[in-house]
Amino acid sequence: MDFTHFDAQGNARMVDVSEKEITHREAAAEGRIAVGDEVFNAISGKTVKKGDVLTVAQVAGIQGCKRTAELIPMCHLLNLSNATLHFELIPEKKEVRAVCTVKTEGKTGVEMEALTGVSVALLTIYDMCKAINKRMSIHDIHLVEKSGGKSGDFHF
Repeated sequence: MDFTHFDAQGNARMVDVSEKEITHREAAAEGRIAVGDEVFNAISGKTVKKGDVLTVAQVAGIQGCKRTAELIPMCHLLNLSNATLHFELIPEKKEVRAVCTVKTEGKTGVEMEALTGVSVALLTIYDMCKAINKRMSIHDIHLVEKSGGKSGDFHF
């Protein structure tokens, strides 16, 4: 297996995608944050003093998608055509599940943008709720699916 982010001398490099064709690219990622009773009730009841946690986390996650190239050194700056983030409250586990879907027409995929969006959204939930209880656990962040490009489709 060749590592495309290293040159012949072992130096880190951005992959040259200039010869690749522009195709429709889409990726979805998800993750969860376990928050406990008190935080879960505050989120679902919209009583967190810092504001509507899920709305702020949604905006933060989308912003994270747009800034991925600034955070991950070898990621290409992409012109995203869409980024969405939605949440599912899971009462029996006292968890919030975040799902981020990102689309573009381009020469490289949007998996990292989807993963970054989910991560930033979950970190925002933690930040907004840590005054209530710091015992929260972010977990199970993963790529759910991706389509487009040379490597084809992927489903977790």
